[in-house]
Amino acid sequence: MMAGPRRTRRPREPRDLVGGAAPAAHTVEFDGRTLPAQSGQSIAAVLWAAGILAWRTTREGGAPRGAFCGIGSCYDCLVTVNGRPNQRACLVPARPGDTVTTQEGTGRADLAV
Repeated sequence: MMAGPRRTRRPREPRDLVGGAAPAAHTVEFDGRTLPAQSGQSIAAVLWAAGILAWRTTREGGAPRGAFCGIGSCYDCLVTVNGRPNQRACLVPARPGDTVTTQEGTGRADLAV
């Protein structure tokens, strides 16, 4: 007995279970790269989805940092958004056209975290 063609199914997503529609899509720019974003995503979520795990360097030694707590309690995920430094990527929603850049240390010499 020969088996018929095997059908492949795409993996089910949570959205399939509740019948929700895909959120509106837009883009943000990160260090010169255009990244896809969905309405309601945090900047950290956009960066993670693009495979970017570090977007800040420490003041002492320049060690890479990204998200640590993911809930806004720490300051490891700081980025500069639209020229404004010290924004916690895990809390800031990604808005259409945002320009996000890697933050080095405090972002500006006159600002402290």
